Amino acid sequence: MPDLNGRLYLLENGTPHVYLDVGATFAPQFFSGVGLGQGFGFVTFHPEFKKNGTFYTVHTELASATTKTPDMKPQSGTLYHGIVTEWTADDPAASTFHGSRREILRLGFAGQIHGIQQIDFNPTAKRGHRDYGLLYIAVGDGGKGVGNDEPQNLAVPYGKIFRIDPRAGNSAGGKYGIPADNPFVSRPGALGEIYAYGMRDPHRFSWDPAGQHRMFLGHIGEKAIESVYEVKAGANFGWSEREGTFVFDKTTSDPCNRLHPLPADDAKNGYTYPVASYDHNPPPGWNCTSDVGRGISGGSVYRGHKVPELRGKYLFGDIVTGQIFYTNEREMRTGAEQAPIYELMVYDQAGKRVTMKGLAGDARVDLRFGRDNAGELYILSKANGKIWKVTGTRQFAGCDAGHTHVNNATRAEHWAPVTPAKWLFPGKEVVLAEAGQSRPGPRRPFEYAVLSAGPEFGSVQVDGEVRLDTPVEITNRDVIIVFGYQSDTQFYYAHLSTDNTIYPHNGIFSVNNADRLRIEDQWDEVRSRGAKPAVIDEQWHRVRVKHCTDSGEIAVYVDGAKTPLMTAVDTTFTSGRVGFGSFDNIGRLRDLKVNGTRVNN
Repeated sequence: MPDLNGRLYLLENGTPHVYLDVGATFAPQFFSGVGLGQGFGFVTFHPEFKKNGTFYTVHTELASATTKTPDMKPQSGTLYHGIVTEWTADDPAASTFHGSRREILRLGFAGQIHGIQQIDFNPTAKRGHRDYGLLYIAVGDGGKGVGNDEPQNLAVPYGKIFRIDPRAGNSAGGKYGIPADNPFVSRPGALGEIYAYGMRDPHRFSWDPAGQHRMFLGHIGEKAIESVYEVKAGANFGWSEREGTFVFDKTTSDPCNRLHPLPADDAKNGYTYPVASYDHNPPPGWNCTSDVGRGISGGSVYRGHKVPELRGKYLFGDIVTGQIFYTNEREMRTGAEQAPIYELMVYDQAGKRVTMKGLAGDARVDLRFGRDNAGELYILSKANGKIWKVTGTRQFAGCDAGHTHVNNATRAEHWAPVTPAKWLFPGKEVVLAEAGQSRPGPRRPFEYAVLSAGPEFGSVQVDGEVRLDTPVEITNRDVIIVFGYQSDTQFYYAHLSTDNTIYPHNGIFSVNNADRLRIEDQWDEVRSRGAKPAVIDEQWHRVRVKHCTDSGEIAVYVDGAKTPLMTAVDTTFTSGRVGFGSFDNIGRLRDLKVNGTRVNN
């Protein structure tokens, strides 16, 4: 494990000890800037380390503290150097390093951010493969690409991924080799080391151990977009002409007018766009210049064996918030529709739901990922220097709801409405035909009907199809699914709405002798934004609400999705009835199926 402060640790049985002190070796030039990714940044081992003892490191030095000069054209006003060093251990099996070293690459950066990031060998390349023993080097734009064209300039190293042969010597300085099949070897004026270009901060990359061994990159954006790219030879990711799938205008003086739609003839530019991305989701009133607090931490496709539920998923996260995401590798295709992104919850060994912020003990997690030789997954936090191993998965609200059933209860005698005159029961549907009106007491849904057929349920799963009959031209339409109902002022409800931008809409709520309380995870109070709107048209939509009373876990699914649209954990009500209704709209329910655990009163 490399520590930015300069030490390389060997972990044996969970206990670290210093294998090599990189910082002390290069003192006093060695520089580690607090919170800005400088210092001893990365280590990777040659695929034949067991025999040759060779490994490689990246560290930074103050330009003013060294007499050495960069190997390639430095950025104007260079303040820091990024250095790749080759180390050779006399005894590869020794628990501390003793051996020799040599410098193979030195680059000059004008900024303290976006220097040399990851260096690595393709672990899927076997002896005889064209990629075997070649070192990939991710070089950022030094924080300057936002105002220049260096990431697009093939004559300079900034904003590129290099591919070199560290054991050869045909480069200009003779310290490494340039593979003959690199994409720009034959282009006049271009650096032959370049494998791909057009990057701002190529943070972390990896290869899928299975299939075609595709290479993926987690790329940190400017002020708006975090992206995952598939990296192919010669690819141009567009920075700083593009950010994600948007035109980036670096000439405007208005910071809120930098992103624009792609032009109709964009294909002529030949840019490669993300296979997945997410935006910064800034709060209302954002000034378009301050840091919102988002940054992707690239991960890898899980192909291990101990957590089979994750197989085939590209795991990654957000550096700042510590959120852990995944996409399905089979859906990540360059030039196709971007793969959906899903968020994973985190549980400790005792089964308690936790957050990475809580585990890190800091609002800024500084999330990273690791992978061992068996393909098993590790999660790291720079905030407190801890490493966690992923040991399994569990399904949220995965309880067995029970085996007492109530199906297709659509007759009037099956239901107890707040206002019976507003309801119709034509046979196979339950219809709220007239909008409800506000009633005295706590703020809660205006009109609903409780299913009186069957027992009260503890854990329960409610399945059905709902439709909003209020015209789509009217905003803020909603229907609700009631569960855990004990009285008119004590129950849960899932609010399914066309709007997700204000507190009462599109969420999970609890009414407990007081105004409704929003309890689901997806609501972002700062940004005033919740889960994706559940119902935006006049079509039928399948809905499932599952409530596990032992854990308090509540999940709401829409249209057969495998992942819930909304989730919550609350133990206020452990039993009750179910129902259907709305605040002040009209709609209907059909194909109702209730499965649960009978509660004996």
